[in-house]
Amino acid sequence: MSRRDFEAAAERGVVLLGPSRAKDLAGVFACGRGLEHALLLVQAPAADAAIRALYEAAQSNHVPSVEAAAYLRGFVAGWSRRRDEAEVRTVWSVPATPGVPVRATARVLTEVVSRARSELLAMTYAARRHPPLISALREAVDRGVDVHVVVETREGAAGLLDGPEPAAAFTAVPGLRLWHWAPEAREHERARQHAKLAVADRRVLLVGSANLTESGVRRNLEAGVLVTGGTAPQRAAEHIRELQRRGILMPLP
Repeated sequence: MSRRDFEAAAERGVVLLGPSRAKDLAGVFACGRGLEHALLLVQAPAADAAIRALYEAAQSNHVPSVEAAAYLRGFVAGWSRRRDEAEVRTVWSVPATPGVPVRATARVLTEVVSRARSELLAMTYAARRHPPLISALREAVDRGVDVHVVVETREGAAGLLDGPEPAAAFTAVPGLRLWHWAPEAREHERARQHAKLAVADRRVLLVGSANLTESGVRRNLEAGVLVTGGTAPQRAAEHIRELQRRGILMPLP
């Protein structure tokens, strides 16, 4: 490992933990405490792997505990500043109009996936295999991104979805984790998992009307917004993770 590996591990930890818990972890390093103490104090099960990687990187590169704490605090300060600055842009699937610059859904979606370095969360109602998206998801998994996709099921849609299960669109991406809204957790029998979004590293959020299908991102008239920075991406990711933690969203086999 190089010092750059340690910096990447520190940044990943800050993204997954959030500023408050990352500060707590910096305090653990500053006091020279070990990994088990950090895992006990920083109660964030979804980030356990990031904390372990950070300790491993610090040990492999002989980074003193005080210096590791300084790295973490620096990333917290920078991440907090970026988080407070939000940029919002509209995103459209076809058709385009002359003289009005718009960003295409298909391109923006693959860009969001490609920008993820530690965590990618996505939700869709319908899904069909879209090669550019599948390729981007494979590359994300290969570079160590924790990828989760929430889909509706044919059972959950109660006959409103034709063809194969939406989850089948992602079988070509080993390491991707699939989730669904458990039928028993739905308060109404006609409730559907209809959210369509993707959030990368709790920093970039794409939300709109397009499903993760060829027609949704390329052929239909669909609209959405791309939010970079601000609190919306963080809150969206936290909400999805909490739904998972509570068992409202359940893993698919």
